[in-house]
Amino acid sequence: MYRKGKLYFRYGTMGSAKTALLLTTAYNFEERQIEYLCLKPVIDTRESRNVIRSRIGIERECRWIYQDTNLYELVKDVYRQTHKVIDWFLVDEAQFLTEVQVDQLSRVVDDFGSNVICYGLRTDFQSHLFEGSRRLFEIADTIDEIKSTCNCGNKTIINARIDRNGDFVEEGAQVEIGGDDRYVAVCRKCWRNKRIEQSSRGTLPLFDEEDEVHSAEQSTVL
Repeated sequence: MYRKGKLYFRYGTMGSAKTALLLTTAYNFEERQIEYLCLKPVIDTRESRNVIRSRIGIERECRWIYQDTNLYELVKDVYRQTHKVIDWFLVDEAQFLTEVQVDQLSRVVDDFGSNVICYGLRTDFQSHLFEGSRRLFEIADTIDEIKSTCNCGNKTIINARIDRNGDFVEEGAQVEIGGDDRYVAVCRKCWRNKRIEQSSRGTLPLFDEEDEVHSAEQSTVL
């Protein structure tokens, strides 16, 4: 019987419960005895074990995806070992996949008839597409946005990187693993306004105590 699978991309900003949705889906598959496998790029070093963990505390074991992992060959190996075609592959942090790996997942869908759901971010802290996300937008069969809300009430779009003072970081490496201490999801308007505020703050004249004293003396003389 011919199996027809799909490649899905479900994206959202940080804190939009992407991982929780993946883990809930895995739980539902398990309850219905549907064959599935969880995968995750090893670039996310926050976990010492091969697990996918949500901020709400639930987790599932997964297989690591390394930079040189051939995902098509990985699936073939699983088939050889189990003599079963996996119905669903659930991929966390899909933005960290390479373009080649996304293409390999599309071959898994087309050749094995499996379904692959990739969960991940759309853009980095500078609002630029990640490599894996770009390729998923190009070739995924189904694309869904997992929406979340900015403090102002608008939809979040930007994964802003912040420093210890809560200011937005505008330069640096595209990949820097972190949680709430390093990132905050905001709408485009709040992202723009915060950057303007920071820029204006940097152009304001700076006064030290001697300047203030000197200014006060001049006022007294006048």
